[in-house]
Amino acid sequence: MYITFSLTFMLIISPLNWVLVLILISLFSKKPKRRKTALIIAFVLLFVFSNRFLLEMYSRAWNVTPVPLEKGKTYSAAIVLGGFSSEDRNGAGFFNERADRFIEAMRLKSMGKVSYIMMSGGNAFPTPEGFTEAAYVRQSLREMNFPDSVILSEGKSTNTVTNAKFTKQVLEAKHLKSPYLLVTSAYHMRRAMYIFKKNGMDVIPYPCDYIGGNNKMTWSDWIYPNVNILFNWSYYIKEFFGLIVAHIQAT
Repeated sequence: MYITFSLTFMLIISPLNWVLVLILISLFSKKPKRRKTALIIAFVLLFVFSNRFLLEMYSRAWNVTPVPLEKGKTYSAAIVLGGFSSEDRNGAGFFNERADRFIEAMRLKSMGKVSYIMMSGGNAFPTPEGFTEAAYVRQSLREMNFPDSVILSEGKSTNTVTNAKFTKQVLEAKHLKSPYLLVTSAYHMRRAMYIFKKNGMDVIPYPCDYIGGNNKMTWSDWIYPNVNILFNWSYYIKEFFGLIVAHIQAT
C-alpha cells in the first residue's frame, strides 16, 4: 500500500507531468480560451522548472549546511542511507546515480573519520531471500577489502522512518557512542535529520550527492532550459511534502 502510494505521489508531483497534462488540455479542449490558457501555463511551468538558476537558489535555501568535522576525532559510525543501489533483472545489484552516498562512506572510513560504516537499506519490494541493499553493500565493501569487522547493516527498512528505527537498534546493541555522521543526499538531509532526531538519535549532517545548491553558476543558466532540472525538482518537491508529513506524524 505504501509503495503504491509513493509511486502515485511521485507521478502527481512531477513538474514534467504537469506540463504534459496542460499540453493535452491545450490540444483536446473544445474551448479556445481554455486551450490558450493551458498552453501559456505549460510554457511558463516549463521555463520555471527547467531553469537551473531557480533550482540552484531553492536548493541553497533548502539544503542543510554541513557541520565541520572535529580535527583528529574518529566518530563511531557513518550511517549511510540506502537508495543508491538497485536490483537488476537477474536479482543482482548495481550502483545507481545516488552512489555518492556509498563513495563518501568509504572515504570517511578510509580517512579514519569513522570506526564503522552503518548501512541502512532493505528493498522497496521485499521478497523472502530477495535482494536487499544492505547485503549488496556489505558484499561490495568486502570486495574492496573492507573487513566485516567494520561493517554494520540492517536490511529491513523501506523508508527513512524505518531507517532510523532499525539503525538505532543496531547501534545501541553495539553500544556505539553518539554523535553519528548521517550520510545521505543533500536534498534528503533535512527530512532525514528531522526523523532521526525525533527517534532520539544524535546525528551530524554529512550531505553529499548534490543535485543542486553546490554548483558553479554561469549566465547561460538563466537562459537555456535543461530537461534534467525538471526531474531534479521532483526530488525537492517530494522532500518538501515528506517533511510536512513527518511533522504531522510527530505531533
